[in-house]
Amino acid sequence: MRSEIAIDLGALRRNAQTLLRALDGAELWAVVKANAYGHGAVDCARAVLEAGASRLCVATVPEALELRDAFPDARILVLGPAGESVGQARDARLALTVPGEQIPEGVEVHVKLDTGMGRWGLSELAAGARAVAGVMTHLATADSDLDFARLQLERFRAATDSLPQLTRHAANSAATLRLPESHFDAVRCGIALYGISPFGGDPAGDGLEPVLSWTTELAQVKLLRAGESTGYGRRFVAHRDTWVGILPVGYADGLRRSLTGTSVLVAGEPRPVIGAISMDAAAVLLDRALPAGTTVTIVGNGQTLEAHAEVAGTIAYELACGIASSPTRARRVVKGS
Repeated sequence: MRSEIAIDLGALRRNAQTLLRALDGAELWAVVKANAYGHGAVDCARAVLEAGASRLCVATVPEALELRDAFPDARILVLGPAGESVGQARDARLALTVPGEQIPEGVEVHVKLDTGMGRWGLSELAAGARAVAGVMTHLATADSDLDFARLQLERFRAATDSLPQLTRHAANSAATLRLPESHFDAVRCGIALYGISPFGGDPAGDGLEPVLSWTTELAQVKLLRAGESTGYGRRFVAHRDTWVGILPVGYADGLRRSLTGTSVLVAGEPRPVIGAISMDAAAVLLDRALPAGTTVTIVGNGQTLEAHAEVAGTIAYELACGIASSPTRARRVVKGS
């Protein structure tokens, strides 16, 4: 076994229910773009719909078409520009987000307002806005600067209060958890559904359970004599006789080079990753000889993506999306289906 990715759909359902309890009647729209942040779009979509989510959200029309094949009756919103795929979206009964003034006919449209993100969207609603189904915005700092997020919400409310017939949605995961005034008619939650904190801390603080776990094993254990090294560039040189374990995973599997120094569990004990992580292998520092085949937990049992992200200088979202769950690299196991 090179590695195993386990997806706990029971935890996903419980996270959805935790978010629903915070909404006071607003709808939960589940963001399953980027293969559900690396967790598996079809499996996760089914679980969140069963848990009470009322719509699925993706980034592209091809992502939506994959889900339409699996869920003929689901409401699906494409959050990114449709470009030349409007016809496909119309045929598949998808809803589209429109970031500009041109509104396609024959398809459910949600107009996007730019209230401070500085990306997609109009600065104000066009005159034809009454012909669309919904209006939305995206918050830039709900995870870090609530004052600016509230300013965005004030702008959004001022632009849309006169349009009660439209479905209004603004909240991402962070706003759903911290800004009740952002809930409007629906919220669009992604990262929190998967039990990953949008604030970079412990997800348990918001009642969330990690959905993904990732394990591998010691493929080889060897004793480095003083002065010997492991990995490219000799970034780790043993100062005394030192046991090291070689893992059969590397940056092609999602264990990024910048994760040198992070902690994994070897036989249940935290051990540091040392040396340069290569494409297909990494090394961990051991305190004793262990047998090849010993289980190594990269994510799970207290080893969080948030902690790895802090070491790598990035966010847990990026690490989750980068874990290679292809059957050519890892075995994928779905639990609680």
